[in-house]
Amino acid sequence: MMYLKQQLFAGILMATAAILSVTQQTQAQTIKNVVLVHGAFADGSSWSGVVSRLQAKGYRVIAVQNPLTSLEDDVAATKRALALMDGPVLLVGHSYGGMVITEAGNDPKVERLVYVCALIPDDNQSAMDVFQPYPASPGSAEFRPDSSGFLSMTAKGINEHFAQDLPPKERNIIFATQGPWAIKATTAKISTAAWKQKPSWMIIGTEDHMVTPDLARAEAKMINARTTELKSSHVPMVSMPEKVTAVIMDAAK
Repeated sequence: MMYLKQQLFAGILMATAAILSVTQQTQAQTIKNVVLVHGAFADGSSWSGVVSRLQAKGYRVIAVQNPLTSLEDDVAATKRALALMDGPVLLVGHSYGGMVITEAGNDPKVERLVYVCALIPDDNQSAMDVFQPYPASPGSAEFRPDSSGFLSMTAKGINEHFAQDLPPKERNIIFATQGPWAIKATTAKISTAAWKQKPSWMIIGTEDHMVTPDLARAEAKMINARTTELKSSHVPMVSMPEKVTAVIMDAAK
């Protein structure tokens, strides 16, 4: 009887140790640092609904303020944000921000990537290279160049193709606060695509008139992404922040 009790006690100890080991491994694999990278015609505030939700769950979050003056400048801004993090990072990019994170994601701190309605280049590709095999997106007809070499979106573009699932007041704010995008950034090429070495997730907006669903699905297949489709415009992080946050948290696990 004493021998059986000793065996039972030993078995309980072993089972408890195994549970603790699995729990510790799971906790160790969870990424708590998230860097969010906005795209063209936007700024870091486009992530505000996602930032507040992630912070409420205990994540440390930085929303990069890309200058949009060149791909090189935007990658540098993202790397400065990565340098501020004290551990592994989940790097998230929206739209043109997908170009940025594909290059900046080679930083050793970056463990995983999340693309949100994003442009995803292969090695030595530019944004124009990514778009080239596909028909022009409806929103691209509303780009307007200025004399300084920057592109802006028309009010029609914002209202009908960029953020058409937002209330009028929010669309008006996006139009008024948009960040002009340097034309030279559209032809600058990345070097090495980080997604070839790091697990990737992707959100596709089925009503996206900027990065169209056909292009987005081809990108997702190329990078073997874990993919979520949302019935959203080009800006689901604004119109559906809770769903975008859920994908980010899943990728962080």
